[in-house]
Amino acid sequence: MDKAKDDPAVSPRDIDTSVPNMARVYDALLGGKDNFAADRIQAAKLIEFDPSLPDLVRGNRAFVDRVVTWAAGRGIRQFLDLGAGLPTHPAVHETARHVIASARVLYVDDDPIVVLHAQSLLTGPDGVAAVRADLTQPEQVMSRQTLDDLLDPAEPMCVLIVAVFHFMSAETARDLVSRYARLLAPGSVLAVSVFGSDDPEVAERARKAYTATRTYTHSREDVASFLTGAGLELVEPGVVLAHAWRGDMPDPGLSAAGPLRVLAAVGILPPGR
Repeated sequence: MDKAKDDPAVSPRDIDTSVPNMARVYDALLGGKDNFAADRIQAAKLIEFDPSLPDLVRGNRAFVDRVVTWAAGRGIRQFLDLGAGLPTHPAVHETARHVIASARVLYVDDDPIVVLHAQSLLTGPDGVAAVRADLTQPEQVMSRQTLDDLLDPAEPMCVLIVAVFHFMSAETARDLVSRYARLLAPGSVLAVSVFGSDDPEVAERARKAYTATRTYTHSREDVASFLTGAGLELVEPGVVLAHAWRGDMPDPGLSAAGPLRVLAAVGILPPGR
């Protein structure tokens, strides 16, 4: 069932197309069609700043695919995609079900346009749903009302918080992961990725170029602390550029091509937590 379908709060009137929107700008960078002029203008400014940005965005999506494949290969059957954004192909449920046909997936986003698209695209498969909820409220997201009996918090799940934390301070990100970790079963996996730069001057210029919302730059140590501070154990190779996190796949030996980069990491919640 698609819970977004029954959400009376979701309406096209909620969508302001005159200002850039995070999810739609991301879609424009991916070359998608679910965006408007303001989003394309913002995307063009970012690409002017770093022409390699579309490749970084695609690389981030490929990281998600690898994490989902790796987690499903470990026997994890349920996936929670927080800040899911506009639907992409392959979607998380498509990737997961290549490994486990009965995998269950819940997409969570607070953006009405994301939920509206979920209504039209997630009406078919059982065990896949989308819900409008605020990812910064873990207790609400992990409640029975939100999970709608689709996901069982008593069993391990793979939680995806990708391309989200560059919109939050490091302190907020650490607190958020800790709150989710307290609600997850041992053996659960949590994956994060953040855009940014190791050069403070470049990071400041990028912040000024991105006007859709405020952004933050996080160091490798910050990203590691998001997971380890919540009691998760980092999966090898730890915090790396997104294209270098391969799970069980070989590292292609690529390097960042422009001034920006995407850091990624995956953590496992050990027994006894």
